[in-house]
Amino acid sequence: MAIPHSTKVVQVSKVAPFTADSAAVTDFSLPLTFFDTFWFKFPPVERLFFYSLPQTNTSFFNSILPKLKHSLSLTLQHFLPLAGKLTWPSESSLPIILFTAGDAISLTVVDSDANFHHLSGSHVRKSCDFSPLVPSLVVSETGASLMAVQITLFNGGFCIGITAHHAVLDGKSSTMFMKAWAHISKQNQSSLPPELTPCYDRTMIKDPEAIASMYANQWLAMTGCKSNQDPKVFEFLSISGEPPADMVRASFEMTRSDIEKLKKRVLNHPNRASEELHLSSFAIAYSYVFVCIVKAKIHEQIDKEVYYGFVADKRSRLNPPVPENYFGNCVAAHYNFVEGRECIEEDGFYKIVARVSELIKEIKEIDVYEGLEDKLSLFSKLEPGTLGVGVAGSPRFGVYSADFGWGKPEKVEITSVDKTGSISMAEMRDESGGIEVGVPLKKHEMELFTSIFSSGLEKP
Repeated sequence: MAIPHSTKVVQVSKVAPFTADSAAVTDFSLPLTFFDTFWFKFPPVERLFFYSLPQTNTSFFNSILPKLKHSLSLTLQHFLPLAGKLTWPSESSLPIILFTAGDAISLTVVDSDANFHHLSGSHVRKSCDFSPLVPSLVVSETGASLMAVQITLFNGGFCIGITAHHAVLDGKSSTMFMKAWAHISKQNQSSLPPELTPCYDRTMIKDPEAIASMYANQWLAMTGCKSNQDPKVFEFLSISGEPPADMVRASFEMTRSDIEKLKKRVLNHPNRASEELHLSSFAIAYSYVFVCIVKAKIHEQIDKEVYYGFVADKRSRLNPPVPENYFGNCVAAHYNFVEGRECIEEDGFYKIVARVSELIKEIKEIDVYEGLEDKLSLFSKLEPGTLGVGVAGSPRFGVYSADFGWGKPEKVEITSVDKTGSISMAEMRDESGGIEVGVPLKKHEMELFTSIFSSGLEKP
């Protein structure tokens, strides 16, 4: 019988944006755009960054922790909204982000006797072992915090856990914050390069059809809230409930050569259509993992529809384009359905690649605003228990470049996928062009998935 790990909360503090003159701090507010409001009640995004550190507890608490806290305070000067909260004034049709003097981020420091190398590995691990590393947002009847941070110390390393409200920032903005914090820590300076300096100009996101207000009203109706002052208005939606007790997670690497081999398999398929397919590394990796997961999970749902999909960044698609350092959400969800039986056929991988390719080409061709009014209502009509695979993260984010001064992360995990049925994607830590995929499954499903995944890559 495994001995449960123990954790001890060492300190709980508030980290406010650094200021040389507290009297000069002024209130700061941001409206939510329709890109933000779509995610208003989605569960928060949870990320863990593991760093190897062969130093004593004394040196960690005397040197490293103070540096992390001070650099976080300096970083928040640039990311003021994250220290504020999400609120919904009674007279407003939309929630707003509000920072007022004295607002701060919650920082919890924890000491754990869990095995650092076990948790920061890629092998199969229990999902519940990561729960003690994840901080929680504060949700009340009047608002919700936007970000919480936890630093957990182990023998051999530490972990920075970040929980962020999805209505406030997308994966690119969240990663920009983490890189900015790491940059300030490593460089020992408070300034940021342009690519890490957030842009808050909400006038860039045009909303002539008032889609943001429509989404807000749809959320109220979907969750049974009578008004924007309902006590439950800030509670998060439970997409798939709490992860089952036998949920496990593992990471799988797809090297550049793996992806090229799969790409050639598609190009040489005897039934390949004459039209060009979109065969990016993302499309190949996602399609392959999707098929492996469906084969491992389909069971009695073989005749039911399965959804495939992901979010697409719209910064470069808007007219005029929004800068890459735009802070907030600037992504939209896109998905479609396929019969489960099609996925498990001999040429299932090829068929899914073709479908994913078609979806990506459609995303590139359609107007950014096309179909927006139906996106949230269509999502609400998904039957509970519908099998599907979404994506959190991106190989383009460069999460392994977040170096605080002690080297790049040993491992980065997105633990919130346990609750959403998605997979996570990032660049491979130690090989250019490869993709790391985080997969959460029940234990027996993971065993089957691992076998299918490995054997499929071994085929010529």
